[in-house]
Amino acid sequence: MGSKNRIYVDITAMHPEVTGSCNLCVVSLPNREKIRFVVDCGLFQEKDYNDLNHTLKFNPENIDFCIITHNHIDHTGRFPYMVRNGFYKEIYTTIDTSKLLPLALYDSYKVLNDIARRNNVKSIYTTNDVENTLNLIKPKKFGETFNVNNYIKITFFNNGHLVGAALTLVQISYPGYESINLLFTGDYNNKNIFFDVQELPKWVLELPITIIQESTYGEMESNETEKSFRSNIWNIAKENGTAVILVFSLGRAQEILYELKCMQESGDLDINIPIYFDGTLAIRYTNLYLAKSLNLKESMLDFMPKNLQIVMAEERVLLLKSTLPKIIVTTSGMGSYGPAQMYLPEYISRKNTLIQFTGYTAEGTLGNRLKNTEYGEIVQVGGMMARKNARVEYTTEFSAHAKADEMIDFLKNFKNLKLVLLNHGQTKTKEIFAKRIINEINPKTVGILGEEYFFRVTPFGLDKTLNTRFK
Repeated sequence: MGSKNRIYVDITAMHPEVTGSCNLCVVSLPNREKIRFVVDCGLFQEKDYNDLNHTLKFNPENIDFCIITHNHIDHTGRFPYMVRNGFYKEIYTTIDTSKLLPLALYDSYKVLNDIARRNNVKSIYTTNDVENTLNLIKPKKFGETFNVNNYIKITFFNNGHLVGAALTLVQISYPGYESINLLFTGDYNNKNIFFDVQELPKWVLELPITIIQESTYGEMESNETEKSFRSNIWNIAKENGTAVILVFSLGRAQEILYELKCMQESGDLDINIPIYFDGTLAIRYTNLYLAKSLNLKESMLDFMPKNLQIVMAEERVLLLKSTLPKIIVTTSGMGSYGPAQMYLPEYISRKNTLIQFTGYTAEGTLGNRLKNTEYGEIVQVGGMMARKNARVEYTTEFSAHAKADEMIDFLKNFKNLKLVLLNHGQTKTKEIFAKRIINEINPKTVGILGEEYFFRVTPFGLDKTLNTRFK
């Protein structure tokens, strides 16, 4: 049967590495109608790919709808850019993500505008573009199947990666033809301390299905995660030093505050040691948690440590000069933005100091640069040259991403897995994880998404790959 008389979808990715998540899907129906949709449209955070934030390889005016899997800026940050360039239709996401998204996008504008001003160029979007984007958001409940049009329906399922995060099932059908079932994991995790993660229902697991699977930690086992955070904090506190803890505003910041509370309750952290919390966006997200406006477990709403002080701009100057023992929890998680830009130049040269990163640090970020600098060497921090005298530590124990074995277990649940397409991972990692899927899961095909190819998917799995031509 010729391709013009079939139902199929061409899928490609706009992100060669980890950040800048964006999947373009072009559905072709037997009546020759085409439907184009985008799953996520995030900012690139690796320095090598920064220029990609200023372009889209598809025409936003041609996109029929969009989906947001969760509220992290590497998945949402270019939606206002899409709107600025002609996208005007619906953006579907979960209810909790719709509550979090305004804070993220307005903060993203501020960061991008500051970078543009420093480089003497125009920002890629304005506050009006953010407002127009938010007006397109259509919040949906978990487990509610809704029709986008006559041929496509969507269901969001619970995902442990982040509050509001979804596993997104897209079902494409046409009378007289087998349906295509696509499951986009977004960034995936099987657990979260702040809410219960529901298992996928049996009917989903039995579908003939193609899974678009993230692969961030596709070469790490869950038992390889070294839990060093508590000992690092305990040691610096014992030495009457200062700990500067770098966190992401949403999810990580709140989890670290809870971890410090647990250390206080177990006696591993003296409650007399002051804890300072800095970062406007992180504070606003935390207030949403505390206001009970998100779908969180009641038992986890009491997560704030004792002796916690919120840092305002005028207090930060005094805190930067202080030599007293303390803990500073601050954004950004990779060290390149937010108050971290002020704390790190000041504290990197202090010997009685711990600088603790709690998550992924992309290439080109300050956190990554510090990782590649030996103790005692000179490093550029915030335009200043300083000697790395502080102890700089990294941990993956708080990662919101499932590890390779956990992702394999996830895939094993599906009874009729036709195809796995990998995205959101470094090139080498995706290749390693692809081989493991073939060895342990043995679906019909495993592909690695990238901007070079469209993967043509039918109801029966992969049909073929095509060189990308964006329209």
